[in-house]
Amino acid sequence: MFSAAVQSGLVSLFSSTGSNQLQLFSTHCDESLPSDAYIGLLNDRSSEPQPSGTVSLISTHSEQSGFLLDQTVLHIQSPVPPKTYIQCPAQSGVELGLKHPWIHLQVRNLGREWSFEVGIVDRAGRKGIIRFSTFQKQPRLKIPAKSDDLPLLHLPLSFPSDSTQLTAWSTISLRLPTFLPHFINTNLAEHEESIDDLSHAQVLIPSGQYSHISHVRIYSTCRIRRIWLSDGGPTQKLPWEFELYARE
Repeated sequence: MFSAAVQSGLVSLFSSTGSNQLQLFSTHCDESLPSDAYIGLLNDRSSEPQPSGTVSLISTHSEQSGFLLDQTVLHIQSPVPPKTYIQCPAQSGVELGLKHPWIHLQVRNLGREWSFEVGIVDRAGRKGIIRFSTFQKQPRLKIPAKSDDLPLLHLPLSFPSDSTQLTAWSTISLRLPTFLPHFINTNLAEHEESIDDLSHAQVLIPSGQYSHISHVRIYSTCRIRRIWLSDGGPTQKLPWEFELYARE
């Protein structure tokens, strides 16, 4: 998608305050849960406009309610996270091709299970998925039985406690190359079927140097303001519109 393009040091994939917010994303909502699964844009403070039809928004009460955003954000909810999500690129079979090592997400903790994943590719073209979940207790590596499937590194994720932050929103920053060595950590591996030859298993998983991102997927349940990639970490200077400004 962007592999042949000149890539700046900072690329925004999603901004809830921009126009045509989901231009680069596809949306997938669990049709079997018409009253519970929902993806839509609304105001963070007021939760308006309310979704049409039979959908009921989950309670978003927070002790930091005075520090919510008076801005449009993307609300994603479902009691079954794997079936309700947004994904970039929108087209199936297309890779992002962005080489930035850092990914950043501005997300609001709604007190429900939440997960997101990033597809990565090493310089040999081997692919894997890193998934971060609030419900995951221990890091696990799932090695596929079929070469058509991708290895999955599933890692725990936790939000800061309410007592240590002034707002219900957090900025999550992750340096993706640091996770590549975990794909060859046999202590984390869960094999779908017995693989006697470890060298064969390594062919299926990324084990070289980081190359680029193939996709980003955000599951329920959360609110998202912005997703961006960068060459620098949390200390990199950002445009003012990337900052979180709560209404007092």
